[in-house]
Amino acid sequence: MLSFASAAFEADGNLIATTSANLETLPGASGHPDTMKWWEGQPAAWEACRADTRPPVEVMPEYCGWLERLPARPVFVAYPAGFDFTFVYWYLIQFAGKSPFSHSALDIKTFAMSMLRKEYRASTKRAMPKRWFSKRPHTHIALDDAIEQGELFCRMLAESREN
Repeated sequence: MLSFASAAFEADGNLIATTSANLETLPGASGHPDTMKWWEGQPAAWEACRADTRPPVEVMPEYCGWLERLPARPVFVAYPAGFDFTFVYWYLIQFAGKSPFSHSALDIKTFAMSMLRKEYRASTKRAMPKRWFSKRPHTHIALDDAIEQGELFCRMLAESREN
């Protein structure tokens, strides 16, 4: 994991707090060739995630503390949660010794599948209504992505509660 960010939202869409960090790579780690090729097409995001890197052994306990100070028990929400949660959970367990999320991870795509009444593989962002999305540019910078995904989820949640 090179960087991560979290944006804590209340259910009504109010952004409460954010945090982010860029991590030093683990000893002996190297990027997969396909992933590194993808990064070549994202120079601004690459530069952003390699600035001011810190050791995970320092960052993850701080992140754990940040999560524990939130006003409610955190739920990890992401698109795709199955990918992002795996990394964050492993780093929390490895370097903080625990995960305040426990095993609570909510996948935005699965929620969209339910709301759209479509098959999972058909529940892509292209199939989602534009009203669910922020006007923010999609930068692939961790904090921008976390806020963008949080806003998406909160809009979906609000709409699901109207029906």
